[in-house]
Amino acid sequence: MLTDAAIKALKPKEKMYKVTDRDGMYVRVAPSGALSFRLDYRLNGRRETVYLGKYGKRSTSKTPFGQFPRSA
Repeated sequence: MLTDAAIKALKPKEKMYKVTDRDGMYVRVAPSGALSFRLDYRLNGRRETVYLGKYGKRSTSKTPFGQFPRSA
């Protein structure tokens, strides 16, 4: 199971690799150390992948959710 502690323990390797959870969900670990969530599924017999987002620090101090900074 992909818990927060398990994801934080993932270390980059020379080649990209993935750590699976279940039902097609996995975390892809890039050589740079970037972690991204992906989901594999089948549609009409073809395997498809959807990118769900990346794992990492998020700053909430910049703007409140749903608001964009105004340009001057």
